[in-house]
Amino acid sequence: MQEIDITKTTDAAPEAVWALLADSAAWPSWTPVDSHSEEHPGGADGTGEVRIFKTGRYTVREEIVEKQAPERLSYVLLSGLPLKNYRAEIDVRPAPGGGSEIRWHTVFAPKVPGTGGIFRRSLQKITGQFVDGLATRAAQG
Repeated sequence: MQEIDITKTTDAAPEAVWALLADSAAWPSWTPVDSHSEEHPGGADGTGEVRIFKTGRYTVREEIVEKQAPERLSYVLLSGLPLKNYRAEIDVRPAPGGGSEIRWHTVFAPKVPGTGGIFRRSLQKITGQFVDGLATRAAQG
């Protein structure tokens, strides 16, 4: 299994961070993602939403499997990358002294043996961009 774990603090309140994180359609406004579409809406609690994100030549399908406002959003990768057992958990907590702490934790295994490190490095970089974008955009209001 490969693991990515990035934490960042922002001046934004947890509710402001959550408002961006929970709205899949807003992700292209604060991430490198080019576009979003919804394949299947989520249930009353937001779980079960199947979303499609396009970034350059990549198209990924993800399903939201946990949504606990305003603290945790978890999703799994359904298709689009040669990975298995991919799960990301994003936690938003009040930071000591104000603002929020964002923790984006991802685990996955490569489908092709020997490629885990390559994917971890690439996904570490883009996950860092996601966390930075979320923190910055939420702080801007």
